[in-house]
Amino acid sequence: MGKNRRNAAEGRRTRPVVLGGVIAAVVGGAGFGAYALLGGAAEDGTRTASAAEAVRTGPLSADEVTSAAERFLTAWQAGKVDEAAAATDDPKAAAALLTAYAEDARITDVTLTSGARSGAEVPFAVKGTVSYEGAGKPLAYDSALTVVRRAGDGEPRVAWRPAVVHPELKEGDVLVTGEAGTPPVKALDRDGAELTTAAYPSLGTVLDGLREKYGEKAGGEAGVELRIVRGKASKKAKLSDKTLLELSEGTPGTVRTTLDPSLQAAAEAQVAKKGRASVVVLRPSTGEILAVANSSRGFNTAFQGSLAPGSTMKVITASMLIEKGLASMDEKHPCPKYFSYGGWKFQNLDEFEIKDGTFRASFARSCNTAFISQAPELEDDDLTEQAQQVFGLGKNDWQVGVPTFDGSVPVQKDAPMGASLIGQGGVRMNPLNMASVSATVRSGVFRQPYLVPTEVDGRKLATASRTMSPGTLAQLRELMAYTAASGTAAEAMAGVSGDKGAKTGSAEVEGQKKPNGWFTAYRGDLAAAGVVQQGGHGGSTAGPIVAALLRNGG
Repeated sequence: MGKNRRNAAEGRRTRPVVLGGVIAAVVGGAGFGAYALLGGAAEDGTRTASAAEAVRTGPLSADEVTSAAERFLTAWQAGKVDEAAAATDDPKAAAALLTAYAEDARITDVTLTSGARSGAEVPFAVKGTVSYEGAGKPLAYDSALTVVRRAGDGEPRVAWRPAVVHPELKEGDVLVTGEAGTPPVKALDRDGAELTTAAYPSLGTVLDGLREKYGEKAGGEAGVELRIVRGKASKKAKLSDKTLLELSEGTPGTVRTTLDPSLQAAAEAQVAKKGRASVVVLRPSTGEILAVANSSRGFNTAFQGSLAPGSTMKVITASMLIEKGLASMDEKHPCPKYFSYGGWKFQNLDEFEIKDGTFRASFARSCNTAFISQAPELEDDDLTEQAQQVFGLGKNDWQVGVPTFDGSVPVQKDAPMGASLIGQGGVRMNPLNMASVSATVRSGVFRQPYLVPTEVDGRKLATASRTMSPGTLAQLRELMAYTAASGTAAEAMAGVSGDKGAKTGSAEVEGQKKPNGWFTAYRGDLAAAGVVQQGGHGGSTAGPIVAALLRNGG
């Protein structure tokens, strides 16, 4: 390691720093470039006593932002780690990551070019060379920094966070160049054709996950690459290590998946029409995942999202109420404008009510109070048990083949318990979970969704401990069919023929002007669910995406 560090230092060239199109003057000593800074700043970025007679307060001036950014970027480019770290509000953390940038990531010849300042934020472009045992490749990416006033003296400093060094770095992550921890894999669709991000742009996180799990099992050999090695914080979020630059190719192994090429292409096209949209398509009779797509890149919301599912949760709640004799499809069921429980006052959308209506009507119109009004008759853990025992959710035991979040229905009491009945409170799901809910209704039994066949590695899929009674299942299917034909899902499902059922959802999120729109449905031997974050009503946002894929599936 010591020899490599010396070579990296010797390889630095004497050249100016480029910031905002301005070239800095080159000063002597190790060929480093530096700015002549204003405001009485010393070389280490601290201010002299005469220039810091009082603690600075108030908004940062343009000069303060520009000067602080230039001080940091100039020192970083010059390889002066201590100076660059001192220009941040967390010198210790900054020094550690900037040192690793040169020594572990082996990035040399760094050139930093700032863009136009926007308030306290300064974007900048990074160019450099990644070198390893005689091999080298250019590296280029964009990042940004924010300037804040340092606690205590109010001096302008760069707000330190790992994403300053690279936008995909999270807390605890590091950049490393060397032999890849796992060999590459060639992922195949169900027909044997290779899956690539060029053809399917949103599969990047899925392919990363397949490599992490199956790289060493699929028979490949590792290459040399620059990659993000995830720290503890990212591991909790189930983020995979990520390759940023490949210096030499490894020999990939082969992993076959269950993805259907035509459905995957259709899913990609559908989510591209909406911002922050995600969708999953399953085969209820087997649990095979046929398509997964996200309009945003970098995080697989479809598999790993943890979002309140809104009224799509009423599918699970309805099954529980019917089983307990608290609701029956064609019996009268209360749907008042308001219902108070546990200190909260709940209401329906636009404060509607259904007088002398049935449970069928309440389900189809997604009446909140029809469900929450039954909370006094329930035990705190009833919904949790229903989700786990019948729908296989919330036990953290799915073995899909890539990282997933398996849903969460925590035991709650009072008002949060009432809210959980309509998919709010502490309930959290993603499109994979909600597609599985519709698949369970369609097939009558929970089959854990999977992306990689179990024959590949012999893993055991999760199961549910029981199924719904035939009578409950028949009513639940009829409720979803009626909602698809005459309820809130009717407009989206109008062009979907055959045996079908659906449920819409709109989940309120604190701080959002519009709710997240949800939709879960089945048709024949297909089940699908989608979410459009901040989209509004699920019937008009996620609904058309899901319905299009059900039609496309034949």
